[in-house]
Amino acid sequence: MAKATTGKARFKIQRALGLELPGLGKAGSLERRPYGPGVHGGKRKKISDYAVRLREKQKLIYHYGLREKQLVTYVKASKRVKERAWMDTLIMTLESRLNNVVFRLNWAPSIKAASQMVSHGQVKVNGKRVDRASYIVKKGDVIELTDKGYANQAYKHAQETPRLPAVPACYNVEGSEKKKATKIDEPLSSDIPFEYAGQLVIEYYWKVK
Repeated sequence: MAKATTGKARFKIQRALGLELPGLGKAGSLERRPYGPGVHGGKRKKISDYAVRLREKQKLIYHYGLREKQLVTYVKASKRVKERAWMDTLIMTLESRLNNVVFRLNWAPSIKAASQMVSHGQVKVNGKRVDRASYIVKKGDVIELTDKGYANQAYKHAQETPRLPAVPACYNVEGSEKKKATKIDEPLSSDIPFEYAGQLVIEYYWKVK
């Protein structure tokens, strides 16, 4: 799993990948040093096809705060769904994880902060507390926070300075200070808040069954 616990580590990861991953939280602008980390980061290097595919997969790992084993499990499950392309199913699943939902609703400044709110029992789905960050929010589910959740500094900070400019259209949000959201549709691949090449992820995991 991504062990980006400090701002410096998060910044280093994002420099290596060449873009900001919102799920890691604000870790400084890449504009001043858009090249990779290390003394040779500013030099152009030939990147292998494997490395290109690996980098796209790593974007998902770090943004969603997953371990490789978790992502492989999701890939296998997605490939068993025949009604749509498995990559679309994978994205729908990752975007529907409860910690990501809390983050995308701008109720937490990062996915890690959202995971902590969930594990501390500060998030409710359909009126019941859910303490598993990996819980999959379904269409029609209502998401809200407990009183402690609304009083959490992470929630207040995210409300004052949202990490992302807009909440995905698949959520209907009501309320002002104590917000409540309903999942009215499934998320789309276009809802991913960073640039990624799904085809390269498909190619990286083509042998996984």
